[in-house]
Amino acid sequence: MEQAHRNEVHLTGAALGAPEFSHAYRQERFYRFPLRLTRLSGQCDEVTVLLHEDQAAGGTVVPGARLDIAGQLRSYNNRSGVGRRLVLTVFAQSLGPGDGEDRNLVRLAGALCKAPLCRSTPLGRRICDMMLAVNRRCGRTDYIPCIAWGALARQIGAMAVGEHVAFSGRMQSRLYYKRTEEGVQARTAYEVSVMCLEEETV
Repeated sequence: MEQAHRNEVHLTGAALGAPEFSHAYRQERFYRFPLRLTRLSGQCDEVTVLLHEDQAAGGTVVPGARLDIAGQLRSYNNRSGVGRRLVLTVFAQSLGPGDGEDRNLVRLAGALCKAPLCRSTPLGRRICDMMLAVNRRCGRTDYIPCIAWGALARQIGAMAVGEHVAFSGRMQSRLYYKRTEEGVQARTAYEVSVMCLEEETV
């Protein structure tokens, strides 16, 4: 029996800017804005939220506004620069004022489309990078980079390409440096940090 694919995101955070035009698709316009999420440790993550023109025109998204967003992760290859770079955004299906503490919850279920890549930190902590393919109802697929730590890294690292995995986690951003022909450039990578594996539904 075919395994179910799941793609759910629920975020509560602060808007860092007003919506700016992103692209048009089938005569509809879409906008994007940055959202700041604060971890319990105090470290901040900045994610890009994509929303429909009707949501952007509602006046809810202004700099500093607390927002509650439910939606899905979307990925696409950015070919505007040199080479191809996978870009991860949050597509807002619902958006409104946010109350309470920051929330950062992602639930995914899909298939491993590359062999998991395992390594260790200088202090010996195990890390596993993986790429999860999550199908949409419209027949398209989102490719979502994920990272696991410790015992979860060992468990996922033993999985094979094509194997299904379901988990809950959180969105995170991290700064890295890439050497290019123009010199060393600072870039931001987005990924989902795996918190716990879940039972798959069929």
